[in-house]
Amino acid sequence: MKLLVVCTTVGQVDDARRIATAAVGRGLAACVHIDAIESVYRWQGAVQQEHEQRLMFKTTEAAAPALRSLILAMHPYELPALYSLDVGEASAAYADWVIGQAGGASAAPADPASG
Repeated sequence: MKLLVVCTTVGQVDDARRIATAAVGRGLAACVHIDAIESVYRWQGAVQQEHEQRLMFKTTEAAAPALRSLILAMHPYELPALYSLDVGEASAAYADWVIGQAGGASAAPADPASG
C-alpha cells in the first residue's frame, strides 16, 4: 500500500490541533506533525508574510481522499494549500504501522464539527 504525506497550513495552532486530532481520531492519519513556519506568498495582488502552522499528515493512498475531504471541511482558509507527497521509501516497520493506523478500511468521513 502506498504511503503519502498530505500537507496543509493554517494560521492558528488551535486550528492545527483540532484538524490533526480529528484526522488521527478517525483513522485517516497515523500521525500529524505540526510545525511553526513563516510563509511569504502573493494574495490578492500583495505580497504577504505570515506566521503559520504546517501540518504534515502521515497516511495511505486509500485514506487520502477522506482525509482531504475532512481537512477541507474543517479548514479556516478561503483557499487552503492542500497537497500530497509520495513517500518513496520507508522502513518496513514504520510503513506497517502507518498502514495499520490509516489503512483506509474503516476511514469514513464523519461530521467535522464533532472533532
